[in-house]
This record gives sequence, structure tokens and C-alpha cells, in this order.
Amino acid sequence: MNDRILGIAALALAAFMTWAGWGIEAPFAYEPVGPRAFPLLLALIIGLCGLRLAYKGGNAVEPNPAGANGRIALMVVFAAAYAFLFQWLGFIIATALMTVFVGRLFGGGWAKCAIGGIVMSAFFFVLFDKVLDVVLPGGLLENLI
Repeated sequence: MNDRILGIAALALAAFMTWAGWGIEAPFAYEPVGPRAFPLLLALIIGLCGLRLAYKGGNAVEPNPAGANGRIALMVVFAAAYAFLFQWLGFIIATALMTVFVGRLFGGGWAKCAIGGIVMSAFFFVLFDKVLDVVLPGGLLENLI
């Protein structure tokens, strides 16, 4: 696999994201740009990067080091589990668990990952839910927060 194949795949992903994100509309206007702006902006960035890779690519890509493919597969499993458990567990617990497991994938110790996950999830919950007024699910901690 080389950079050009990855660039073409990124262009296809950007096209799909544009198609899927174009029809997103909120039932009421709560901000000037609306919910469609995020996926379209992300599609633009991915598309520009893909265009650059498709145009300037062609370099051979070295194979992943030993064990990397397994960690990549686990990362996909963790992301899927996070998406499925996010509403039920709530933002704080789901994000803390995700942070711990991803930190462990990258060689972090249990204590450092746990402390980092708890601090990060609590900080971002307060930032988004309380300061920026972005409603996040409380999940199992709903009655405590």
C-alpha cells in the first residue's frame, strides 16, 4: 500500500462524509452555523489531505512494527465500545475507561492512566457540560452530577 492509495481512500471518505453530512439539520436554530458545519469541515480537511497524498504520494510505506496491527485492532474495538456504552455509562465513566485502555495500549502504567483518565474526563465534562453548555449524558452518575 502506498500514499496514493491512502489519498484516494481519504477522498472517498471525504465524499461520503459530505454526502452524509449535507442533510443534517436541527429542528430549531440554536447556533448560527448549525450541526452540519462539523462534518462538512472535517470532510474538507480529510479531502485536502487526501488530495495532497494522491497528488504527491507514491512513496512506499514500511510495514507496521510487530504488534502494531493488534493494537490498531484493539483501538477500533475500544472506539466501538465507547460509542455503544457512551449513553448508558455516561460521558465521565465512558471517557475515563476509554482513556485508561488507550493509555495502556501506548504503554502507560495502570495508575497513571487511571489518574489521567479520571482527571481528563471530569475536566472535559465540566468544560463542555457546565461552561460551554453542551449537554453530555450523565449515565450511571446522573444523580451525582
